[in-house]
Amino acid sequence: MATQAPEQESASSGFTRMQDGKAEDWAIIGKEHQDHYKTSAPQRILQHLRDLGELTLGFSCDQLQHSLMTATLARRAGASDEEVVAALCHDIGKTMSVPNHGAIAAEILKPYVNDDLYHVIKYHQDFQGAYYYNYMGRSTTLREDHKDASWYRLACKLVDEWDAPAFDPDFEVDSLESFEPEIMRVFGTPKMM
Repeated sequence: MATQAPEQESASSGFTRMQDGKAEDWAIIGKEHQDHYKTSAPQRILQHLRDLGELTLGFSCDQLQHSLMTATLARRAGASDEEVVAALCHDIGKTMSVPNHGAIAAEILKPYVNDDLYHVIKYHQDFQGAYYYNYMGRSTTLREDHKDASWYRLACKLVDEWDAPAFDPDFEVDSLESFEPEIMRVFGTPKMM
């Protein structure tokens, strides 16, 4: 298990109102933000994933088992680090809002993954809907709305091969700790927005 970095005293800007900030203040703030990205984000992601262990939501396994199984299937299929992390984190938004979990997870991932993966995670529930939306009075063909998107095939793969089959409580998943290197690589290097 990864250990958290010891708290370091932070430098602070000299202003109390943004309107009064100077270049040297913003240099301090920029450095602090970069340090935060590299140390805090991976640890917060790990905690959100652990929190999924408290949610079953009527499924046969808890949401952490589901996420670990999804990522294990992706890893075993030879997926890239970004794809494995996206598979692991695809439902992380459920800790905040089940109906909006795809959009929440996508926004969390956005600074760290490519645009195609961002869209895959944002719309993955519409792709899953092929399996169950008819039981909820919704169209099962919503994935077809995205058939011309560059990320369509990847979304089909994530949902059909890794996500939809990942509800077995007895499946031998790779441990959360085993995914820490990928989490650290992906969440330790944000893209400039």
